[in-house]
Parts: sequence; C-alpha cells; structure tokens
Amino acid sequence: MQNASRREVGAAVAGCAVAGGLALSAGGQTWATVTVTRTPPLPPVTETLTGSAVAPMVTAAGLLLLAAAVAVLAVRGAGRIAVGVLVTLAGAALAWSALRVLVGGADTAAAGPGEQRAADLAAAWPVLVVVAAVLAGATGLLVAVRGRRWPAMGRRYERAAGAAPAPARTRTDEDRALDAWRALDRGDDPTDDPTDDPTDDPGDGTPGEAPDPATDRGSRRG
Repeated sequence: MQNASRREVGAAVAGCAVAGGLALSAGGQTWATVTVTRTPPLPPVTETLTGSAVAPMVTAAGLLLLAAAVAVLAVRGAGRIAVGVLVTLAGAALAWSALRVLVGGADTAAAGPGEQRAADLAAAWPVLVVVAAVLAGATGLLVAVRGRRWPAMGRRYERAAGAAPAPARTRTDEDRALDAWRALDRGDDPTDDPTDDPTDDPGDGTPGEAPDPATDRGSRRG
C-alpha cells in the first residue's frame, strides 16, 4: 500500500510538471502568422502571434500547474483535494483556450477600413495544449480522489523531531589522553581529581568530623 501511494504521488507530481511544461512551451511559440492587405499603394503587413498573445490563459495555467507539482508534496488532507480541483480547472482552461483557437481562428483583431486580414494557423501548438489539458485533467482527478490518503513530505521531519535523543558516546582511552594533554597545556595537574574536596574543619584536628555541640558548650562555660 505504501509503495502504491508513493507511485501515485510520483505520477501526480510528474503529471502536473509535464502538463505545465507543455503549456508554457506551447504558449511561447508562434501560433499564427497574420497578413494584413491594405489599400494600394500601401504594402501588405505581416505580423506573428504567439500563444500567449492569442490565448493568455495558456501561460497562466502552465504556471499554476508547475506550482501545483510542489503543492502536491507540501500539503495534505483537504488541502490536497483543493490542489486537485485547481489542477482540474487549469486543465479545463487549457482545453477551452486551445479549442477556441482551433475552431474560431487565431486572429482576434478586427480589420480596419480598406484592410483584409488572413491568418495562417500553426495548429500543432494548440493541439499540444489540448494534450496538456487532458493530462492536467486526469492528474487533477487523481489528486482530488486519491490525494487524501497519500503521505505528506513533512511527516518524516516530524518523526525525526519526536525521536528519542541519541545516547551519549562512551569515552575512550584516547579521549582521556586528549583531556590530560589539554590540562597540561592549561598548566593543570591531570592527576588531580576535581571530586576530591576534603572537608577538614580548620578548628578541629579530626578531618571530616563535625564538632560535638555538648563539648563546645562546656568549653565556652570554662
């Protein structure tokens, strides 16, 4: 099940990225060459129209699909369903933009007085956008229907944050030798044990022995 989910996540990310790349690539190409014939003696004028000029939504939808490829990994639950819906809508926008050009033509400008406009359409690029639209629509449905069950990118970081701290490394003879050399460099005696703290009482000759309160009171009376 885990491997199947990973394959589905990979397919969704690849579908968004490929669809977005196709849309952006096609949008930057020349979709039509328009020839404007004017009243003599004015010469004819030729102009080229790119996909972004003829169908601006192609570029916008392509950018949205590339962002969705990252969002599929970053979000989870209901957020992933929302991403799937957006990807599906982007696919619908691509299909509408491309089919409008294929059916209605690429030249949307009106002819001026005494002008005639003829557009030569390069149909391969709108068709490529249709392919991107189909891929985006299928990917969006996959994310919307199955995405809620996929693992999110942040879970492994959450597991790492909640893991128990690593046990301290056991000190070796080499570590102790290095500590001794550092002590010599500081001018300290490495053989001294800092835990040896004699508790000799300066007023009593017995080391580490507390004075007797009764004896102390008797000495004060004398």
